[in-house]
Amino acid sequence: MRWQIGIAALAAALSFSGCVRTPPEQRLRDTVAALQAAIEARDVGGMKEILAEDFVGTDGLDREGTGRLAQVMFLRHRDVGVSLGPLEVELHERHATVRFNAALTGGSGAPLPDTARLYDVETGWRLEGNQWRLTSASWTPRL
Repeated sequence: MRWQIGIAALAAALSFSGCVRTPPEQRLRDTVAALQAAIEARDVGGMKEILAEDFVGTDGLDREGTGRLAQVMFLRHRDVGVSLGPLEVELHERHATVRFNAALTGGSGAPLPDTARLYDVETGWRLEGNQWRLTSASWTPRL
């Protein structure tokens, strides 16, 4: 009888552990954080990994153009910082929109950044399998 209770408890634990999955919104927030970390680490490959193949940015910038733009910024600034305001997430079936404010800084390593700009950002995302991919981004400077 004891072993039956033990097997039942083990089966219940295994079935519940299968149900513990990260919700789509949390995975999306984690992906946004990974994109932010890749930019701050000056990791163009890590950044492009999150971009969808058909990514479109402001002024028609595509995935490859976004990578080149990032490389130029990383060459210009030794230190790159990205601070995001609160994320406003709208989830749909397999798509999402995320809006936020972003402060981008770049510097040569001195205590204060050489440049700093604020942007209003709207991004579009698509769920591919279990991964969120950035399909679009538009950013406008805040004055």
